[in-house]
Amino acid sequence: MDNYREDYLKNVKRIVVKVGTSTLTYPTGLLNINRIENLVRQLSDIHNRGIEVILVSSGAIGAGIGKLGLKSKPKTIPEKQAAAAVGQGILLHMYEKLFSEYGKIVAQILLTREDISHRVRFLNASNTFYSLLEQGVIPIVNENDAIVVDEIKFGDNDTLSAMVASLVNADLLVLLTDIDGLYDSNPKVNPNAKFISYVDEITDEIISAADGAGSSLGTGGMITKINAGKIATSSGCSMVIVNGDAPNVLNDILDGKDIGTFFQGQKYPLQAKKHWMAFGTKPNGSVIVDDGAEKALINNHKSLLPKGIIAVEGNFSEGDVISILNSEKKDIGHGISNYNSFDIDLIKGLDSCVIEEKLGHKNYDEVIHANNLVIF
Repeated sequence: MDNYREDYLKNVKRIVVKVGTSTLTYPTGLLNINRIENLVRQLSDIHNRGIEVILVSSGAIGAGIGKLGLKSKPKTIPEKQAAAAVGQGILLHMYEKLFSEYGKIVAQILLTREDISHRVRFLNASNTFYSLLEQGVIPIVNENDAIVVDEIKFGDNDTLSAMVASLVNADLLVLLTDIDGLYDSNPKVNPNAKFISYVDEITDEIISAADGAGSSLGTGGMITKINAGKIATSSGCSMVIVNGDAPNVLNDILDGKDIGTFFQGQKYPLQAKKHWMAFGTKPNGSVIVDDGAEKALINNHKSLLPKGIIAVEGNFSEGDVISILNSEKKDIGHGISNYNSFDIDLIKGLDSCVIEEKLGHKNYDEVIHANNLVIF
């Protein structure tokens, strides 16, 4: 297993590094300049190796807290947005200044969930990244906290970094955090917790081991990191969770040293479009299918026909991504709908041959074609 890790890391050509608030700031909320300088030096050094680097950085709200002289982390969304708006410029200015000392050019990219959910914007974002990387630029990514609201939030930068890793087909995602990696239970509570250094598949056991909260300044506990791992590994990208405190941690990882927890990327990753449907989008509605349709979708990778649909929930248009729920309302997959919610409601339970008679037109026999469908 460790040989696999070492061999894999030798061949990494594109890396996404995510650094959390707890790594970048002191408990006071103010920036830890020593840590930031160390991170920039390491990233510049990796870049000199000929590896493309993307940094996903938290810390805008933390930087704003310091500048505004706040006593604690703001609680309401408008207060967070104000702190982020003030802090974003400070944070980027610091990165710009430090990276330029090593001769590196940086670019700022602010993303919201909508930039990923919308297929055209997703592809545009992807092209922007590729263009910057081609020119030797180091993109610095953050969620657009100054304007974002809950409905369009990634929720945490772990998820954002995993979406970026899949967006740019990265080989490796490194999550720098304030703990050494994954344990079989919470080490802060259980002194006998065992360290897990290698994960070839994210199972239910791994998910239950990860249950527990992070620090007060950050948003992501270990569970959000495991969810990020699901997103990254299913696109074929491996991931390492590691303590960001070590002085040369990134070079150590790339040299194959056994530090942190290594999550192996899937050997047969989801196609890019299916990965986007599974993780990138927020479904606009759902259809509930009967047991026969559920079996056909899961076991035989069939298209979804109107005959297998019991009910429709929400309002959505043709071309929207929707959830497919089984009869117990469990989410079993996502897909791009060929019909709007109103039309599906009229043709549900019917054979495809009567669609035209019922609607006055028929674009497709299938409500969702197998090519536009991903089953979980």
